[in-house]
Amino acid sequence: MALVLGSYTVASFIVTLLVAFVTYVMYQLLSRFMHKWKEMKPIPGLDQTYPILGNALYFKSSAGEFFCQLVQLTEQFKKEPLMKLWIGPVPFLVLFHAENVEMVLNNPKHMDKSYVYRFLHPWLGTGLLTSTGDKWRNRRKMLTPTFHFSILTEFLEVMNEQAEVLMGKLEKAAGQGPFNCFNHITLCALDIICETAMGKKIYAQSNQDSEYVRSVVYCEMSDIIIRRVRMPWYWPNFVYRLLGDGKEHDRSLKVLHSFTESVIREREEYISNNESDSESDEGSRKRRAFLDMLLKTTDEHGNKLTPKDIQEEVDTFMFEGHDTTAAAMNWAIHLLGSHPEVQRKVQQELQEVFGSSDRPVNMDDMKKLRYLECVIKESLRLFPSVPMFGRSICEDCTENGPTQAGEKLVAAGHREARRSPNPATAAAVFWPLHVCGQRFALMEEKVVLSYILRYFNIEAMQKREDLKPIGDLILRPEKGIWIRLTKRTR
Repeated sequence: MALVLGSYTVASFIVTLLVAFVTYVMYQLLSRFMHKWKEMKPIPGLDQTYPILGNALYFKSSAGEFFCQLVQLTEQFKKEPLMKLWIGPVPFLVLFHAENVEMVLNNPKHMDKSYVYRFLHPWLGTGLLTSTGDKWRNRRKMLTPTFHFSILTEFLEVMNEQAEVLMGKLEKAAGQGPFNCFNHITLCALDIICETAMGKKIYAQSNQDSEYVRSVVYCEMSDIIIRRVRMPWYWPNFVYRLLGDGKEHDRSLKVLHSFTESVIREREEYISNNESDSESDEGSRKRRAFLDMLLKTTDEHGNKLTPKDIQEEVDTFMFEGHDTTAAAMNWAIHLLGSHPEVQRKVQQELQEVFGSSDRPVNMDDMKKLRYLECVIKESLRLFPSVPMFGRSICEDCTENGPTQAGEKLVAAGHREARRSPNPATAAAVFWPLHVCGQRFALMEEKVVLSYILRYFNIEAMQKREDLKPIGDLILRPEKGIWIRLTKRTR
């Protein structure tokens, strides 16, 4: 009896402690929320704000509808310098005017990533995309030299080869009526990034059912993450694993990390066995990859990157170099198919550079494809691959509203109507002589788009309002990009 009573007393004591702890935590959260809410009350925002949950109940569960809400909010508050949104107990200041976004980008003190970037850490670690402060600066200093001219030239060979594979697939679809080109372009981009980043051929364009390809293209790790971001009740890890997408998240993560880990081991063995970059048994030197540079690069003190450092940069490069580039090319294809006059100008430029030749694209061609570059950059203005980014403010700002150190920003720019010759329609007008792209991505986009436009005429099958962009980590059309291709006579 005493034993039972003692056990009961211990259990009651533990439960009481647990309840007290939870009550204390909730009190602290509510107290901080109310303090911050009063402090930020002068900043315009939504009325539907609740303790702890913030505006989360206002958000639509569908990714497409959620992004539409954000676009509508920028229109609703366009006369204000900024607006506020509460995602759970965390307030975010939303910037959407170019000069305000520029204020953040041009200030080196505002380099800390926003709170929600932590949900990328299990996937990408703290590589270039997600790191802050000294780690970001040192890592960027180490990695920038790896993209020198010779390695980019070798990357160009891969881009040409995979673009030719894509042409074979598109040739079968040409003249057969409307089809969705989104996955065709995405698989091509995935083949390019796997070979250039990791030195690994995965043949995604011919083997799209492989587990890795399914995890990257169809399971969409980024979709899983952004779903969690807009539902703050899933932010605690134990809740997410118990009630949310935790199992799906971990399964996809295991596939992605297992693949990159195995590739890193393979490249390490190859480099250790071929230190002199001598000829292989097949008689030709194995192409260098971004991973090779990572394995050999050192900082100013001669220190190499750790295995963890290498893993997070490879995973980051795979994400940034595949999803973003594929989205950019798909949006450009839609816009070219919707504006025949622009498409003709691009094809005229291609005729001047290539004539009727089927030769690959070389580095000299890159400089000559100026109008195509304008088209790509204007497509990015209208449909930015990454529609928003987040920062934590590291010092008080007063130029564009009361912004204090520690507050979180979400910046979404590009469609700045006030800076256009026709402000009333600037957000919708496709005007390639506007200006925006990193060197590797721009190379890939020029190569793939130049191949498509040399061989085919594109006709868009959707109007702008049919696209329904989904603004997850990457901006995608809800139902793909539907086009009709016809072969060109040259």
